[in-house]
Amino acid sequence: MIERFLIWAVFLILPSEIWAGDQQRELEYAASLEKNNPVGQIVWLNSEQVPFLGLFTQAERTDNTNAVIVLHDRGEYPDQLPLIHGLRTVMSQHNWSTLAIQLPLREIDAGAADYYDLFDEARGRIQASVIYLRDNGAKNIALIGYGTGAEMAAYTLSLDPDALLALVAISLPLPSSSVPPAQIATFIPKIALPFLDLYAEFDLPDVVDTARQRRMLGKDNPVYRQVKMYGQNHAYQQDSALVIKRVYSWLDLMLNQN
Repeated sequence: MIERFLIWAVFLILPSEIWAGDQQRELEYAASLEKNNPVGQIVWLNSEQVPFLGLFTQAERTDNTNAVIVLHDRGEYPDQLPLIHGLRTVMSQHNWSTLAIQLPLREIDAGAADYYDLFDEARGRIQASVIYLRDNGAKNIALIGYGTGAEMAAYTLSLDPDALLALVAISLPLPSSSVPPAQIATFIPKIALPFLDLYAEFDLPDVVDTARQRRMLGKDNPVYRQVKMYGQNHAYQQDSALVIKRVYSWLDLMLNQN
C-alpha cells in the first residue's frame, strides 16, 4: 500500500514538461487493474523518471527466456479485452512470458493525430520494458503492437531495427499525416526483423486500404509476412483465439529459425 501511494504521488508532482499525456487516466486504469486482481503480476517501471504500469505474466512450462512486450491500441490499457488480455495470458501458456504495458494516453475523445507527439514517450517505455525483461532472464524478445500500439512499435524499431527477435503488427495503419512519427511507410523498409503484418478483413479503412502498400514496402524483407483474418473486424471479437494462435505459432517458427 505504501509503495502504491509513493508511485501515485510521483505522478502528481511530475512537471508538465516531463509528462506529455493524461496521467489521470493512467491512474484510473491502474486503480481499476489493482482492484480487479488480474492474471499475472502488476509491476511499475520507469522511463525518463516517469512511472508506468505493466502486467508481467511468467511462462507456465518453461523459464522466461522467450518473452513478448504487448502494446495496446489507442486510449486503452494493458488488459484490454479481448485481444490484449488474450495475448498476454494465452501466450504465457505457450512458453512465452508476457509484459503488457500501459502506453501514454490522451484525453478520452482524442484522435489518432493527437497521439503522434507521444511516440517518443512510448519508445522510452518500450526500451524500459526490454531492460526489465532482460533483467528477468529474457534472451529472445518480440514486440506485439495493436493499432496505435503497432504504430509505436514500428516507430521504435525503425530507430533500432535489429534490437529484438521479431515484430508482430496487428491492424497497422498507414496514416495520411505529414508529422515525422506518422511516417509508417518509411519505417517498414527499415525494419529488418521477422515481421508479421496481421489485419482483419473488416478492419479500419487506413488498415485495409493500405494492405497492398504495406506488402510492397516489406517485399525486400525475406521474413515479412502479411496475414488477413477473414470474418474479423478491428476489435477481433469474432475469434480472438485464432488471432492469438496465429501470433504464437508464427513466433515459434521464427524462434526455431533464429
